[in-house]
Amino acid sequence: MKMIFSLLPVLLFLISLYLLDNFKLVSRKTLLLCLLWGIASALISYYVNNLLIDQLSLKGETFRRYFAPLTEEITKAILVLMLITRKKIGFAIDAAIYGFAAGAGFALAENMFYIYILDGDTNLVVWILRGFGTAIMHGGCTALFTMILMAGIQREKSFILSVILALIVGYIIHSGFNHFFLNPYLQTALIVLILPVLFLIVFQKSNTMLQDWLEIEFSNEIEMLRMIKQGEIKSTKAGEYLISLKKHFSAEVIVDLYWYFSLYLELSIKAKRNLMLKENGFPLIVEPDIMDKLAELKQLRKQIGKVGELALQPLVRMKHRELWKLNQLENN
Repeated sequence: MKMIFSLLPVLLFLISLYLLDNFKLVSRKTLLLCLLWGIASALISYYVNNLLIDQLSLKGETFRRYFAPLTEEITKAILVLMLITRKKIGFAIDAAIYGFAAGAGFALAENMFYIYILDGDTNLVVWILRGFGTAIMHGGCTALFTMILMAGIQREKSFILSVILALIVGYIIHSGFNHFFLNPYLQTALIVLILPVLFLIVFQKSNTMLQDWLEIEFSNEIEMLRMIKQGEIKSTKAGEYLISLKKHFSAEVIVDLYWYFSLYLELSIKAKRNLMLKENGFPLIVEPDIMDKLAELKQLRKQIGKVGELALQPLVRMKHRELWKLNQLENN
């Protein structure tokens, strides 16, 4: 029974989050990788924490309250942080699920460790509190870290400051939990009640944002690409802006800028089309020349350079979400 109560709740919570992903943004392979990383991060944290206790000569309770939350939150977040920097995560939904998976893996390893070392006569209540309280806290803190970081990225805040802020929030919650300011039963009940509500709010808001992003941008980009192919782009504000760039760039660079813009529109439309197909359960359309076009876009981006990118910013902003959606094409 102690195995069921200490391990099952966090896994069921993770499965529930995965099922809430209407747009199928989460890769099962990456989800499993995050879960395994969580297990590895628990082992790493165990050795780091023991080393720090020896070096700093701290009492176990002091270390558990103030130092362990920091090392554990940093370790759990490393893989998800790498996924974000490599543009493998685009929205708060997938960030939260991957983050919770890493925290869940950590909690599973930690609870298995305690099951192994603690006496078999340990009260079942301890395992219920660890399964519904400590385990879900670990997953929730890492999920909050990723959501806060993604919010900072989407608002174009400083990446370093966003990481620090996200880490501080996770640390405060984790440290506060370890202080047991509240009765353990009440603390566990609050986690079980508040965390699902928080996730539902974030998921609903993120779903709405994603839906608007798909519908509005998709229509605008289709219309823009149609005008380019039919030679009507000159009559639009975008066309007027492209013409105005002739004063600042050579004819060769203008051709590259124009082709970069039209190729980006084409690939962006295809990426959004696949997201819509995935959302509705239809098979994705995979074109044989898609990798060549992505390679060509990267080459054009190098050719126009930073100055060219800045010049095209009013039309194409190659920020986190734009790079993420192109990565989706490459992954497909």
